[in-house]
Amino acid sequence: MNWNAVYWLIAMVVFLVIEAGSVTLVSVWFAVGALTATIAALFGAGLRLQMILFLAVSTVLLLSLRSVVRRYITPHTVKTNIDSIIGTVGVVTAAIDNISATGQVMISGSEWSARSTTGEPLPEGMKVRVDRVEGVKVFVSEAEISVKE
Repeated sequence: MNWNAVYWLIAMVVFLVIEAGSVTLVSVWFAVGALTATIAALFGAGLRLQMILFLAVSTVLLLSLRSVVRRYITPHTVKTNIDSIIGTVGVVTAAIDNISATGQVMISGSEWSARSTTGEPLPEGMKVRVDRVEGVKVFVSEAEISVKE
């Protein structure tokens, strides 16, 4: 019985179990390297050649295919434009008062529920800048509008 082949098969199974428990796509390449070393052992290759094949195949696969495979396995997320309104200037259309949980602003033609970032009430008609978005609310602060002469 070829014990080296058995050891390489055990190593391959261990690498596959580790890969099954993670999402990093690292140990699968070592499992393929172990399979290559198993085949080499079955054909009578020495331990030194088996180790070289294991390391070479694992390294080449890891470096050349990891990013390609990850692109196809990683779920595609749909990016929204919600972050594009951060920093945008709008106008308060209903007075903002955090204590009574009221307030609305008009930003780029869309009406948003709004709260004051500082907690200070903001009157209707004031120009405000969007600091952050949380759910369907924007948090705003007074916009510092400078007039160029």
